[in-house]
Amino acid sequence: MQTIAQLGRTALILVAVSLAGAALTLILRAGAANDVAIFVVAAITLAALAGLVGEATDELGSRLGPASTGILQSALGNLPELFISLFALRAGLVVLVQTALVGSILANSLLVLGLAFIAGGRRHGLMAFNATPVRTIAMMLVLAVAALVIPTIATSPGGPDQGHAVEISVFVSVVLLVIFAASIPYSLSGGRGASVSESAIDTAERWPMRTTIVVLAGAAVGAAFMSDWFVEALRPAMTTLGLSEAFVGLVIVAIAGNAVENVAGIQAALKGRIDLGISLIQNSSLQVAIALTPVLVVASLFVSPVALTLVLTPTMLVALAMAAVLGALVVFDGEATWLEGLMLVGLYLIIAASVWYGPPVAA
Repeated sequence: MQTIAQLGRTALILVAVSLAGAALTLILRAGAANDVAIFVVAAITLAALAGLVGEATDELGSRLGPASTGILQSALGNLPELFISLFALRAGLVVLVQTALVGSILANSLLVLGLAFIAGGRRHGLMAFNATPVRTIAMMLVLAVAALVIPTIATSPGGPDQGHAVEISVFVSVVLLVIFAASIPYSLSGGRGASVSESAIDTAERWPMRTTIVVLAGAAVGAAFMSDWFVEALRPAMTTLGLSEAFVGLVIVAIAGNAVENVAGIQAALKGRIDLGISLIQNSSLQVAIALTPVLVVASLFVSPVALTLVLTPTMLVALAMAAVLGALVVFDGEATWLEGLMLVGLYLIIAASVWYGPPVAA
């Protein structure tokens, strides 16, 4: 009870939603309820658990110092999406995992960044931010997307690596993980653009360390269980609703798995803290591209009946390239308007519509 009392209002709401959602999911599963109902409840619960992971990560990061915040976000902020992807790979839903990873990059780079610009721009007008660290992150994202694009081109018919999609995907993944590992000491040393500034971190009303660890551990364990139940109901729910694996991965799973950054980035923009909002949103995309994706490619060799590769469809290939380039162009001048945000959201909706009519999953 003492631990619960130490949490703020937001965290208490997230705890309540998580506990209620987990209990309701258990009841629905025990009563052999409709898979769509289980799928919806599990998705909402996962979003709440993701929010708790984010709250605990922020608290832990503020205690350890600003340079550690980015590392903690990359290691812990994507836990729900990692669990969902691992269970989906085990179930053979490789297309869903691949599109969910692409969707995470697109959702953050276009949808969430666009919504942050719209929300902040409508309230505060023209928003100016420190362009130097933002450009650094944007350019790193362009390079990361290029690393995801090359395997598709190299393994296309007539390409030098045709027939070796798994091998080239694993090689690229190892290179990306090395780059990610190298970025950790860069962040800890306070390299330019590597971490959030001290002023961006709200250190007021910190949780005690014990409370932070308890919440973080509980949310992580809960996310693991809920991810298993979510994926178990996923295929029958997609069949019932007539949804394609690509659309569910690109839109639903991607947005649910990144609920922390989605909410935090938009809230920061609303408060006029646009530098923090952009940093959270862009870093989330970057972490998915250079850390989560390569980890899952390597993990798929051991947990999935079919290996996850970095070979994308032409639609996903073009969408990723356009998102990375447009995102870099929008932030390059150090200013943002609500109209630029609307353009980003519009491109995301067009991309989402491009996979809406994909073939539904068979029963």
